[in-house]
Amino acid sequence: MSNLILDAEALYTEMRSGVQALWRPGMALLGIWSGGAWLAERLAADLADLPGIGKPGVISSTLHRDDFSERGMHGGTDATKIPFAVDGAHILLIDDVLFTGRTIRAVLNELFDFGRPASVTLAVLVDRGGRELPIQPAFAAAKVSLPARQKLALTRLDDGRFTFAIKGSD
Repeated sequence: MSNLILDAEALYTEMRSGVQALWRPGMALLGIWSGGAWLAERLAADLADLPGIGKPGVISSTLHRDDFSERGMHGGTDATKIPFAVDGAHILLIDDVLFTGRTIRAVLNELFDFGRPASVTLAVLVDRGGRELPIQPAFAAAKVSLPARQKLALTRLDDGRFTFAIKGSD
């Protein structure tokens, strides 16, 4: 097991500041199921004083993944709930961990099933490198390096606080 220790709550504080800096009136907040959705929900509550911030949407990558045969219906197909019009929207997309970029690609495909946004800006809690697609976040609270076999998983405790677990072998 890796000896990397990440303080998810401290990183969330950094992300909150980063999102606040990226926010523009007229933007819509959209979290990727499940960790990104948890983050977007808490960000919307913590940043309620930002102009125009409303209820965040949730989007799933399940139906558009290129590894569907390996992962199956993990994450649920009914997770996508977008409470705003996508056409012409400036969307701030939130995710917990960015790795290969394949989840983001799948989410963008899902998003375009709902309309054509004016722009999509990506903010992540952790960027772990290892990109297989040309996708970069506008904001990352941390950049870490882990072996490809390891998985960094965000969990939300009953009291709403976040923690990280590193799964897999070194």
